[in-house]
Amino acid sequence: MTDGDADGDGDAYRTVADPATAEFVVQGSEFLGHVRPVDSVEAAESFVDAVRAEYDDATHNVPAYRVRADPAGELLREYSSDDGEPSGSAGKPALNVLAQRDLENCAVVVTRYYGGTNLGVGGLVRAYSKAVKDAVDAAGVVEERPHETVTVTVEYDDSGTVRGVLESEGYEFEADYEADVTFHVRVPIAEAEALRDRLRSATSGRVDLA
Repeated sequence: MTDGDADGDGDAYRTVADPATAEFVVQGSEFLGHVRPVDSVEAAESFVDAVRAEYDDATHNVPAYRVRADPAGELLREYSSDDGEPSGSAGKPALNVLAQRDLENCAVVVTRYYGGTNLGVGGLVRAYSKAVKDAVDAAGVVEERPHETVTVTVEYDDSGTVRGVLESEGYEFEADYEADVTFHVRVPIAEAEALRDRLRSATSGRVDLA
């Protein structure tokens, strides 16, 4: 089992594009590699728990993930477990594939149904590595930029102006219409301060930013 921090670079990073599952059989043992993009350690652990619950009849469910522990990527949380397989034969090879592909904010679980033939440590390393590689290939890889959520609160009179700015920039956002209007905007970290300045200017300072 490994559980530690590594250095991130704070810039764009590579992750899987979509959730995916890949499966194959080796000497009677069925392997299913499950992968998905995640945005936090909590999301990674929830994914691991969900796969374990869905495949609770499996012989092993081996997890591994690499997740940015802060939005800027200064800390990278890495975790893996052999889940009952011989030490170093499952979790570490799975994690190594993510590291070799330079993937972050990515979680995998490899499910194994034992087929009656021992594969040996070398065979397990190859099988668990292949399960992750195949799942990543099925998911596809994309480049993402670190984002943060900017919270914008204005009165109704200025809400149209704010919405117009956000839509013109193409940012993803959700809006809550209550006593005031609050927008929750997903913004690349490198662009967040410029957006705050533009919103202040567009509303003549009548905006609360967090």
